[in-house]
Amino acid sequence: MRVVIAEDNALLREGLVLLLTSAGHEVAAVAGTGPEVLPALLEHRPDAAVLDVRMPPGFRDEGLRAALEARERIPGLPVLVLSQYVEESYAAELLGGGASGVGYLLKDRVGRVDEFLEALDRVAGGGTALDPEVVTELLTRRRDSPLDSLTPREREVLKLMAEGHDNTTIARTLVVTERAVSKHIGNVFLKLGLPPSDSGHRRVLAVLAHLNGR
Repeated sequence: MRVVIAEDNALLREGLVLLLTSAGHEVAAVAGTGPEVLPALLEHRPDAAVLDVRMPPGFRDEGLRAALEARERIPGLPVLVLSQYVEESYAAELLGGGASGVGYLLKDRVGRVDEFLEALDRVAGGGTALDPEVVTELLTRRRDSPLDSLTPREREVLKLMAEGHDNTTIARTLVVTERAVSKHIGNVFLKLGLPPSDSGHRRVLAVLAHLNGR
């Protein structure tokens, strides 16, 4: 997999390069400032991009802006965004387009090498990868919504779905059968007014769009 990395912290940037190359991926380019990101993505058109949300010169949302513009210029470009903190509005904006191949992780997750690489592979394959803490924020901040009607088990299933896990992984994590997981998912969609026929990342994005009032 060819990857473009955009990260202003030199130590983390070099760590990402080492991590990805050690895992057998090719780092096509690195960017240290916001203005460098889009040209690098347009030139190399990588299989995936790993981008910091906040980058120089303003340290606001330069990385996210570049990611959104790149996805407009290169439809379907898989983007995994890294953030120091849970910033719900950034996650919502990234997911708001309802497209596939997006991820939003906290930087601490990079230190959990297997989880990070799995998330990158999932995003590159057109799926979603949301940090568990981000999902928790999205779920707990919603009041007076259809989420209130979900049972504790259904909320657990929804959380794992939003993180990008498939039914088999959810069943293994919750120590239940896949049939039980399918039943819970059907109940979740019914209560949230979402089509039960949706599947994979489209299903997850629909749920997240609903949570964000999109």
